[in-house]
Amino acid sequence: MGASSLLRRLQRLIGEYGPGRARPKLGLLTALERLALPRAREVWRLHETLCFLRAYPDDVAVLARVERMLARFERRPDLRRHRRALADTGIAGTFIRYRFFAPTASWLVRLWGDRITIDWPGFRHQDRLEAFLSLLALYAETPGLDEIAFTAREWIERMKGQRETDAAFLIRRFDALPVGPFVRERLYDDLDPPLVLAPGPDTPARGREKYRRARLTFQTRPLSRARPSLEEEVRRPPVAIRPLSPRAGQELIDLARAAMVTRSRDLDVFSYADRNDVCLVDCGQGLQFAGFGAIPERRLLLEAVYGFLTLKNGVPIGYVLASALYGSAEVAYNVFDTYRGQEASLVYGRVLAMLGRLFGADSFTIVPFQLGHENDEALRSGAWWFYQKLGFRPRHGATLRLMRQELRRMGRDPAHRSPRTTLEKLSTENVYLAVGPIRRDVLGLLPLADVGLRITRYLARRFGSDREEAARVCAEEAAERLGVRSRASFSAGERLAWERWGPLLAVMPGLEAWRPAEKRALVEVVRAKGGRRESEFVARFDRHRRLRRAVRALAEGRERA
Repeated sequence: MGASSLLRRLQRLIGEYGPGRARPKLGLLTALERLALPRAREVWRLHETLCFLRAYPDDVAVLARVERMLARFERRPDLRRHRRALADTGIAGTFIRYRFFAPTASWLVRLWGDRITIDWPGFRHQDRLEAFLSLLALYAETPGLDEIAFTAREWIERMKGQRETDAAFLIRRFDALPVGPFVRERLYDDLDPPLVLAPGPDTPARGREKYRRARLTFQTRPLSRARPSLEEEVRRPPVAIRPLSPRAGQELIDLARAAMVTRSRDLDVFSYADRNDVCLVDCGQGLQFAGFGAIPERRLLLEAVYGFLTLKNGVPIGYVLASALYGSAEVAYNVFDTYRGQEASLVYGRVLAMLGRLFGADSFTIVPFQLGHENDEALRSGAWWFYQKLGFRPRHGATLRLMRQELRRMGRDPAHRSPRTTLEKLSTENVYLAVGPIRRDVLGLLPLADVGLRITRYLARRFGSDREEAARVCAEEAAERLGVRSRASFSAGERLAWERWGPLLAVMPGLEAWRPAEKRALVEVVRAKGGRRESEFVARFDRHRRLRRAVRALAEGRERA
């Protein structure tokens, strides 16, 4: 039997587990280890099958064979033959091309600067780079830059070191610009240079990704595609939630960033993850979530944003992005392609249970992009109905009526599937799930953006263009109103949070009338926003009833809290 036929047999066995199921898989793996596949697509399918079996191994023998095949995959003759066709697959030994955002580009250069280059044919904004060259050079170089009509590529080639790649030079010069990090990153991201990461012995690759400290659980029974009751799931807490040391946290941050690089993706909260705010959530059966808070400089004014890398037996199988406040959470859930169609609903139940335990959330929101609005991937996957079947519902009349209309059609014709145009209409509104009382003060319904607009009106009226003076004055006035005599004991993050919250406290009416205990608790809320773990901010904010009412009043345009 040829290699292609063996691969098809192995793929048919992928979801089958139980007594007697491991031996045929092991036999097929043994044969495929030494046989070459004729087509690039088949090489990719074998690789993804190995990745799946690494996350869901039958037993020790299957896992050992899979690990060995992945470790040697880049040396396979068929991989070498089809290397060009397999670019951007994340397979070891292949190239990765992507327009990485500034923090990821800098991270790649720090670790693999000799392997990253600029994809000049795909660089749409070379004219912008020409305008930047004088900012990347010393002033002594300007006579040549002003007069000699080299292209941007030709200038970069002359400016970089002999053993330095063009991308490494460009990114290092951007990192050295004497401006703040937000300005620097905006300039770089507007330039949007496409990069190429060449393969190396330790560069990011899907077959290398694994959290080695994870406790293994072998898959001895069929995978469940059952649809759980999310209300019951939220009330069933994770097995354990363990904060990690900065060193252990950094290991998982690097794993999360590598997992995204190999899939040509970028996620800010992974790029700006705080090694001091990392936890490991154990849900049993080999399922874990590595949770990352953001460094204080990158935290939002109000909501707390956390990113989670989903691990199965230590193998990244997806990620979660969540923002939390007011006992609620907005959730973005992604399962990597290789692992879709298996336990997605069950894993999602564990996601909500985790968020309920970490943030006290009993209401959950899915935003339109996750449902398919301007998101072809979500439309193709039927994301809207995935969430609807789990209990999420829109709250607006037109979308509710369309949903009920579609349900009636499905009742008359079980084969009916919503057309793309219908899915596009359904996905224009948030959907919600409440496992507690149905409330309006939840993320997605509470217009927190209007709090920012209220602050802008106040600053414009009182300070105009002198926003620096506004920050200083508001911080000082907030300290006086709340009885904070000195901020010398505050950490750098706490001082930053106090400065950022100063304008918010300035527009908060009636603060002087608060009881002393309420004021002291408010001070601790603000400090927690810049503290070690932002989840502590969520807990303190949500416990402060008067603060919750005050911020809600600002959001809804009411003057009194």
